[in-house]
Amino acid sequence: MEKVNFVKNGELRLPPGFRFHPTDEELVVQYLKRKIFSCPLPASIIPEVDLCKSDPWDLPGDSERERYFFSMKEAKYPNGNRSNRATSSGYWKATGLDKQISTSKGNQVVGMKKTLVFYTGKPPHGSRTDWIMHEYRLLTNTNTTTTQGHVQVPMENWVLCRIFLKRRGGVKNGEEEHSFNNISLKAGKAGRVVFYDFLAQNKINPASSSSSSATSGITDNNESDESSTSNILTR
Repeated sequence: MEKVNFVKNGELRLPPGFRFHPTDEELVVQYLKRKIFSCPLPASIIPEVDLCKSDPWDLPGDSERERYFFSMKEAKYPNGNRSNRATSSGYWKATGLDKQISTSKGNQVVGMKKTLVFYTGKPPHGSRTDWIMHEYRLLTNTNTTTTQGHVQVPMENWVLCRIFLKRRGGVKNGEEEHSFNNISLKAGKAGRVVFYDFLAQNKINPASSSSSSATSGITDNNESDESSTSNILTR
């Protein structure tokens, strides 16, 4: 059976109703690792792009959604380990510490994720933008090389990048808004999140001077849960 290629002219084109929502582990193990060792990919869905030759808004694909690319790190200096992250209009700057990516069972670290922000202009006086990149690299203790054509390419040179535009207010492009059925969300004091359930029966005793959240239908939530999906392609 012929393998379907979802990338045309460097742009991701999935059938209507399908979305590409891989986890960090899936990106490293199922895509980056397979790419490095020239193994068949789950789907031909991530194009190869030289990120230093294009500004983030000029990269292939829909800039209103997350975009994924295979790329090769380019050395900034001939004998150095620093990567060249400059483009024609600016540069990518790393922020924070690299994050370890573990298997779903948490018993093995398979990769690292670096977060970068795009700045326009020249360092160190560039202007920060809302363009964000997550750069994934495979974790290895060996100097394994792989053959691309007739050239031996060190495996640590290959990276997988997720690029998106972060909206003001913390919501990034392509991220669906979640709605709560018959529940409104309001920020309480000290940054607490308070859920008001308007369907809850009000059993408050009028004569009582105090009430609890259990009887008033109000629930305090001080933690936010992250939900992840193990499905790479969802419909």
